Amino acid sequence: MRIVHHGGHTGVTGSCHQLFFNNDRSLLVDCGMFQGADARKRESMEIDFPLDGIDALLLTHVHIDHIGRIPYLMEAGFNKPIYCTVPTAKLIPIMLEDAMRLGITRNRQVIKSFLEDLKRHIHPCLYHEWIELGHGTKIRFQQAGHILGSAYIEVDHDGERTVFSGDLGSRCTPILKDPVSPERADYLVLESTYGDRIHEGRETRIQRLESILCETISNSGVTIIPAFSLGRTQELLYELNKILEEIGHKMNCSLLKNIDIIVDSPLAIKLTDIYDAMQEYWDEEAWEVLSVDSQPLVFNNLVQIDSGADHREAVTHLLKSKKPAIVIAGSGMCTGGRVVDYLKAFLGRENTDVVFVGYQAIGTPGRSIQECSEGKCSIHFDNMDLHVKAKTHTLSGYSAHADQSDLIRFVENIPVKPREIRLVHGEEPAKSALAEKLSALGYVVTWQDEPLD
Repeated sequence: MRIVHHGGHTGVTGSCHQLFFNNDRSLLVDCGMFQGADARKRESMEIDFPLDGIDALLLTHVHIDHIGRIPYLMEAGFNKPIYCTVPTAKLIPIMLEDAMRLGITRNRQVIKSFLEDLKRHIHPCLYHEWIELGHGTKIRFQQAGHILGSAYIEVDHDGERTVFSGDLGSRCTPILKDPVSPERADYLVLESTYGDRIHEGRETRIQRLESILCETISNSGVTIIPAFSLGRTQELLYELNKILEEIGHKMNCSLLKNIDIIVDSPLAIKLTDIYDAMQEYWDEEAWEVLSVDSQPLVFNNLVQIDSGADHREAVTHLLKSKKPAIVIAGSGMCTGGRVVDYLKAFLGRENTDVVFVGYQAIGTPGRSIQECSEGKCSIHFDNMDLHVKAKTHTLSGYSAHADQSDLIRFVENIPVKPREIRLVHGEEPAKSALAEKLSALGYVVTWQDEPLD
């Protein structure tokens, strides 16, 4: 067998891996969109590899850097089954409809036709159950703990087992179940996004966010949280519910009545409803919360903004108002979406805080803002030159990605050492650091396109 990486191996976007068997049959794992610097290296998003012999597409989860090129794949002639978990099957039409409308076409008939075709190809699968694909090949989806529906995928072919990690979740991630290592992996294709970092603990991140929000309330400022519509927004709502209750105990409760908590993302609102409707996939802690709070993703002062007119009115209102506000808006890397308008309006204010709770890829506006010290630099953002006076914060503990210790734990809990670990989905420093750690533990680690030994 051999693996060819069509994306997601030299960076953290565009994940697309092709597992070839001896007779030139193959499976495709993910088909994601390139973003930031990865996108600028490419002339187009069109599929640039042959589709002959691909039996199926397997999806680890529905983040756009893992599914965003599916419209181009189907336009290129792909008409094979698409296997994914049950929640992913529910989420993928919503995610791709939004992605097509923003980045490919606004023609409703074209989008409708694509989605109808897509649904005919999707095969929802239960976690933990083997699916026979024929020709001596079977697959199984296991909990990855990254976002709702995320999975690592086991591919068993003639007795040899290859595992694709997809994106593994952090042990600090609320709501979802933690990943459990596979019982076996002859070959492991492992993400390395945070292969060089250790996340702060969940208690620390909650304390830090609480401190930022207390300051926002005290100085009548605005806290802007660029958040991915799926996963991060729901986790933030879940924990904001607790944080605001705690702030209410510590401060004058009447202050909380004056703060607006805004979720400005039609997509996030839809996805939060799906999260709420699929509570059977939540973890034990979340179930305990449900026993006393039937709606942990909804609370007082929460304003959900759907229409474009309401969005524009909200920005104008906050500019004029002296009331404090917390704004959660997409996109997570500030590459577009409604968060752009809030950042343009408030980055120049000293009582603004921008809180990053997710990975900011090289070349994205989010990365530029993240690296900008308050009041000490200007950035070119959305065709504007902005002097940044806002304070910026990075809460790594909110990352939905496993950190170095999580990744090593995932590997070490596989009963028998894999013959080879192939690192993907990471920048060079992260891969190098993780490879060094794993090699020191006696594992064979590579990150190149080559046959599996």
